[in-house]
Amino acid sequence: MEILMAIVIGILFTSAVYLMLSKSLLRIIIGTGLLSHGAHLLILTMGGLKRGSVPILGEHAKSYVDPIPQALILTAIVISFGVTSFFLVLAYRAYQELGTDNMDQMRGTESND
Repeated sequence: MEILMAIVIGILFTSAVYLMLSKSLLRIIIGTGLLSHGAHLLILTMGGLKRGSVPILGEHAKSYVDPIPQALILTAIVISFGVTSFFLVLAYRAYQELGTDNMDQMRGTESND
């Protein structure tokens, strides 16, 4: 299962880098979202994909699932949601002001192809 997750994480990172290197602002935002999802899966996979019971004190289960990676991922999801929503509002406002989402035209260079 870890090999499959590593392949999925690699595909997410590859597509995220490809999208973030494009000139469209919306593609850059989608790329950052994919990169954060890949990081979440990486943390989950590094924590170990185990089957076990809930880590509750007082229970006598033979195996427990580590709650630390799950807590880190939950925190990272909230932070990435906030950053993504900020990027979307910033891109919408930039599109309203400049009328484009092309990064070269936003930069103000005259040599646009």
